[in-house]
Amino acid sequence: MRVVGIEGTAWCASAAVFDSETDSVRIESEAYQPESGGIHPREAAEHMREAIPQVIEATLENAEGPIDAVAFARGPGIGPCLRIVGSAARALAQSLDVPLVGVNHMVAHLEIGRHRSGFDSPVCLNASGANAHVLGYHNGRYRVLGETMDTGVGNALDKFTRHVGWSHPGGPKVEEHAKDGEYVELPYVVKGMDFSFSGIMSAAKQEYDDGTPVEDVCRGLQENVFAMLTEVAERALSLTGRDELVLGGGVGQNARLREMLESMCEQRGAVFYAPEPRFLRDNAGMIAVLGAKMYRAGDTLAVEDSHVDPDFRPDEVPVTWRDADEDVLLAGAGEASDVRGAEAVVDVGSETVSKTRRPKAYRHDALDARLRRERTTHEARLLSEARRNGVSTPVVFDVDVPGSTLELERVGDADLRDALSEARVAAVTEHLAAIHDAGFVHGDPTTRNVRVVRNGSNGEERVHLIDFGLGYYTDDAEDYAMDLHVFEGAIRGTADDPDPLIKAAEAAYREAGDPAVIEQLREIEGRGRYQ
Repeated sequence: MRVVGIEGTAWCASAAVFDSETDSVRIESEAYQPESGGIHPREAAEHMREAIPQVIEATLENAEGPIDAVAFARGPGIGPCLRIVGSAARALAQSLDVPLVGVNHMVAHLEIGRHRSGFDSPVCLNASGANAHVLGYHNGRYRVLGETMDTGVGNALDKFTRHVGWSHPGGPKVEEHAKDGEYVELPYVVKGMDFSFSGIMSAAKQEYDDGTPVEDVCRGLQENVFAMLTEVAERALSLTGRDELVLGGGVGQNARLREMLESMCEQRGAVFYAPEPRFLRDNAGMIAVLGAKMYRAGDTLAVEDSHVDPDFRPDEVPVTWRDADEDVLLAGAGEASDVRGAEAVVDVGSETVSKTRRPKAYRHDALDARLRRERTTHEARLLSEARRNGVSTPVVFDVDVPGSTLELERVGDADLRDALSEARVAAVTEHLAAIHDAGFVHGDPTTRNVRVVRNGSNGEERVHLIDFGLGYYTDDAEDYAMDLHVFEGAIRGTADDPDPLIKAAEAAYREAGDPAVIEQLREIEGRGRYQ
């Protein structure tokens, strides 16, 4: 089987042919290079209009046999570019009299890594220009386990390099200058399974304006931004119980990012795979490979249904080409005496728990020491503060800040991930409302950071919040809404039918807390982070 793929979501006009019998991919690409600044949509579309026919023609000349289907990137991306690619794909499919397949660009980044690695059901970190998120397969769809709350990682780096006066793309220039730089402390923003780049970019620009050598700022940027991505990837591995990670997206070509991810996986006993560079940057090869899988599954489009979607999220795609038993989530994993989470190793005793934040080899030493110290201190303080406000949490018996260790009461007999119910998620948001009213956030309320007592001594259930290491004091409704956003994201990533659970959670919060926080949550959800 041979499938032609066509890619043109932003800056790269690309076409490829995938031969499933030989597992070979031939790619022809022509990249748009702006004279200055970032990508201009009109100029990118003009480039696409000129280059797409050329790369398609070159690809067809290299095809060693008849074409069985034409696949194209439907989104996400720049609207004018997508429409040109869609028109070209429809015309080619009609001229060859073959089926048309519409591919999600971000899912293609994941699938090319899965295809080339041979992994069964990996977690995927997508790090590209306009996007940054972590995906896992569950119940027939790819679930967004964590994502950027403002801008894509590549675009964030480009904003800094434009400020400095460098041309697009900025990522490779940051990588090159960072090799000669000294580490500079910059903001580090991880909110549960999500991350934010706006604060660190503003701080980096200010450091440069204040006279800090650009090499040092670039080093600080890389160490912080890529550590944030790596931490969230590890959180996703911990949440899902998986031990396979693949990398996708053009920023994945950065050697330091790949080094961090490989180090993290080695430290936790997982395996890591990054495709070769031609499959990391925007390319039609990944479109052709996923298009072949979709075509084989009968997932094709009628011409009248082949519209493009600039905001096409990966979790909107029905995954027709995978078996249900490949699910990324491992429910009911039980409780071992030594549990490795994303941040710490937990030694579980009969009545107590010892939690130690061990050094992370992937992080810069100064950054790692700072995070372990701050998070240990914050967790001890906020656990006690939450208990004073009526929230069920473990009792803190001892705190060793230099050793980054807490001695805690053992609570619950299951993670919420393995014991989801409407009543239990409602209890969680009631707890969140209580701590928000007290002026702080949990910071990481995933379904792994809630413990459930299913059969208490008096027959009653109890729901406990644990792991306040990412919590902080705040009076900002945006921060309270982010707590809810993280919790709902974890529910979506772990529940077969998340909607009734989320409705129950929000109803309980409206009753116990400030309804304006729910309205702020709606605003967060509507920001269109995939544009």
